[in-house]
Amino acid sequence: MSKRIAAKHKIDRRLGVNLWGRSKSPLNKREYGPGMHGATRRKKPTDYGIQLFAKQQLKGYYGSISEKQFLRYFKEASRRPGDTSETLIGILETRLDAVVYRMKFVPTVFAARQFVNHGHILVNGKKVTIPSYLVKEGDVVEIKSASREIPMVLEAAVLAERDIPEYVEVDPKAFKGTFVRVPKFAEVPYPVQMQPSLVVEFYSR
Repeated sequence: MSKRIAAKHKIDRRLGVNLWGRSKSPLNKREYGPGMHGATRRKKPTDYGIQLFAKQQLKGYYGSISEKQFLRYFKEASRRPGDTSETLIGILETRLDAVVYRMKFVPTVFAARQFVNHGHILVNGKKVTIPSYLVKEGDVVEIKSASREIPMVLEAAVLAERDIPEYVEVDPKAFKGTFVRVPKFAEVPYPVQMQPSLVVEFYSR
């Protein structure tokens, strides 16, 4: 088992949820945290604990986002007009690695980050190797022709665990998709309940 897969499973168990809705999650067999004390009963969380959990869950879902970067997204969302929690979700969903994942070019968000890093993705015909690159409405995202036979790509295409959301359009035969629009929170197909309003409360303390 790779370190990346092991870390992903540990996140699931630490948070106590099957964060990505995957059939291989250890939570499907044992619904408790990692370590020798993982199965012990936890105390009732405080308001701070609930907010912290919401933040860890949302941040963890998007893979390898650092705390510093996640805080920067929150500050950017709070500067923009409108509902901060909705804006935060919109920013997260425009990350290139998130878009690659939504288009089902790869099986996991962790794979999406690695896939972009290794130069397999083009945006409007140009190679982009920055997973945090923010895609704009109308941008065309595609897999380089030389990378389309990678086993991970072929595996992702037939995964039945998730569907492609309406805010992206994908031509699977051409390995190409268009980011149609920034989604609303209610449109994002999270496998578990996310509470971005609690994330806003956490950072607004």
